[in-house]
Amino acid sequence: MKKFKYIATVLLLCCLVLSSCDKYLDIEPKGRQLLKTTDDFDQWLNSVTLTAETPADNILNYMTDNIDLPNIGNPPSSLAELIYTWAPQFTTNLNENTYLWGEHYQRINLFNTVLLGIDGAEGGTPTQKRNLRAEALLGRAHSYFYLVNEYGKPFNPATASSDPAVPYITSDDVSQTIPSRSSVAEIYQYIIDDITKAIPDLPTDNSNARFRGSKAAAYSVLARVYLYRREYDEARRYAELALDNTRAKIIDFTNPATFPTTTNVVSHPDVIYGRSSIALGLTLSQDLKDIFASNDARRTVLYYNFASPARGATMFYAAAITPVFQLTNSGTTVQEMHLIAAEGAVRANDLTEALSHLNIVRTNRYTGNSRAFESTDQEVILDEVLNERRREFPFHGLRWFDMRRLDMEDRMPTVTRTNAQNEVIATLEPKSSKYTLQIPIQVTVYNPDIVQNP
Repeated sequence: MKKFKYIATVLLLCCLVLSSCDKYLDIEPKGRQLLKTTDDFDQWLNSVTLTAETPADNILNYMTDNIDLPNIGNPPSSLAELIYTWAPQFTTNLNENTYLWGEHYQRINLFNTVLLGIDGAEGGTPTQKRNLRAEALLGRAHSYFYLVNEYGKPFNPATASSDPAVPYITSDDVSQTIPSRSSVAEIYQYIIDDITKAIPDLPTDNSNARFRGSKAAAYSVLARVYLYRREYDEARRYAELALDNTRAKIIDFTNPATFPTTTNVVSHPDVIYGRSSIALGLTLSQDLKDIFASNDARRTVLYYNFASPARGATMFYAAAITPVFQLTNSGTTVQEMHLIAAEGAVRANDLTEALSHLNIVRTNRYTGNSRAFESTDQEVILDEVLNERRREFPFHGLRWFDMRRLDMEDRMPTVTRTNAQNEVIATLEPKSSKYTLQIPIQVTVYNPDIVQNP
């Protein structure tokens, strides 16, 4: 770890010296020439940049129907307010961060450094090098998954080959000319190809470092990929493969004696592929509060002042209630795989299997005797699975993506933002172009040929 810190310090100095570099992705250059040994590359994959989402990634939470900001200004002006009201650009300041876009490409740059340099590294066995290459392929694919779901339209098999997504970068040289935007279909295929290629060389278990790659981690990311392509049979298949190949176990929220003891969320036992993120003090929308049952343990484990009827009084704030859960995991978990499998099963009208997966989650979330959900109606069960996803992952960076795919199925109503005086400040209507983010102005100003989203 000392060696890694040294490398990181040298890189920081290099970045300061080279601060006039090309800003086509608005990331700082990383020099793979400073990584010499296989161990260097191994430590590189432990970088906090790769294992923890930055506070700016909380942006995705502010765009969803799970949050309510009653004290919003009219007109909106702060960064949070602009995001909350789906402004085309979060800032017009060219010196401001390129939230989301730049952070994802920074991670991609670091993974590309491994992919380009590991074969020539000193020491290490061929197997170790193949393992590290596989982990970098998985990590890069995971970052592109976020990019295509932020800056590309929701996957539509009829238009995905022509819908523009993001530039596909395989170099770690940021001075190279930016390629044109690949299509949504192309980016998804790159993601699937990279993960498929990685699986044979990934370790079977990552329990000692759950933010690192494993076969189960790869299957879990593929389950997400196919879920947001709305290919539900494949999503279910990969979710079940992830569950079959992981040692991770769901946490029982009804029994505090079984809670983990560390606040390091990527070390929690339910994690399959961990990414630590911060979501503190977010105020719940009434719409979200209304779908929680009175015997839902999450109300008292994760939320502050849940019983208050006052608007804006209930917060997602585990740090004040159950500190061990103060960080959220935007990576994959056992419960996510059960809910993906449940959704795939119910959409295939395999209701018994759907309820089996759903009730594994519910058994660990509800107190008393009414833990299991029972129904013989396909649509009723599907609604419950989707509501359970919303309850389980309210501020984990997934709800915005769920809103996008459900909007494609005419399952999203208009979302309205109102201030404390109940004046309408902004609306997100079905099929709105706002479901696809504009490329940051800091990127387009340096690349005037890049096609902007509406």
